[in-house]
Amino acid sequence: MAATAYSAALLGGARLPAVPRSGLLPRRSSVCPLRVQAAPRLSLLRVKAASEDTSASGDELIEELKAKWDAIEDKPTVLLYGGGAIVALWLTSVVVGAINSVPLLPKILELVGLGYTGWFVYRYLLFKESRKELATDIESLKKKITGTE
Repeated sequence: MAATAYSAALLGGARLPAVPRSGLLPRRSSVCPLRVQAAPRLSLLRVKAASEDTSASGDELIEELKAKWDAIEDKPTVLLYGGGAIVALWLTSVVVGAINSVPLLPKILELVGLGYTGWFVYRYLLFKESRKELATDIESLKKKITGTE
């Protein structure tokens, strides 16, 4: 009743025609189309657990890793490189988090990346001659890395 008086006051005294409540929503059917009990059961699919022992493959993996570790002659260098990689990963995460916290910088960097991608596509991928040039550049880089040049 209060809502009707409020709407009448908003409309300058004009009253809206009364609409029966049953006309606003569609009727509910007594039958639900997605009944769980009526779903067919798939009895054709049967899953069996594997009978092989997975701990044997785990033991083999540990033995293989021990053999590889024992074959390394310069263990401190490997530990130094591994520790350096972990520190570099952590530092990269910190830098990216700091850049991401600056309000406009991530969006600007997205625009720079989008612009560079567009330039790269135009320069190297759009025309047949430039694709051949890119392929020869990649092949020469591969030869430099592998040392066959």
